[in-house]
Amino acid sequence: MKNCLIVDDSKVIRKVARHILEDLNFQVSEACDGQEALDQCSSQSPDIILLDWNMPVMSGMDFLTAYRDRHVQDGAKVIFCTTENALDHIQAALEAGADEYIMKPFDRETLQAKLQMVGVA
Repeated sequence: MKNCLIVDDSKVIRKVARHILEDLNFQVSEACDGQEALDQCSSQSPDIILLDWNMPVMSGMDFLTAYRDRHVQDGAKVIFCTTENALDHIQAALEAGADEYIMKPFDRETLQAKLQMVGVA
């Protein structure tokens, strides 16, 4: 069973994403900010990370940069899941090491398609 780390400061988004991912047979863990996610990734390596952009303590971009610095070869697939829809944000995320990008709000079909695109579904 593949595992996914949901990183989002919104409890509602984490709950919705968890429901979808568990229905797709993922084992799910959660973090409410980038620092908590980075700490979790030190002890357990997820297959996929669903990552919000704007969070307190450590933003999604700061997390992604730190995560990719530590996990160059063996890192998880990272899908940004955010309301940031400007082309420069998307390009910056992809250049920083994100594998895909989803706009909020999202549904099961959108998330499942992105998981298939990055090769984890």
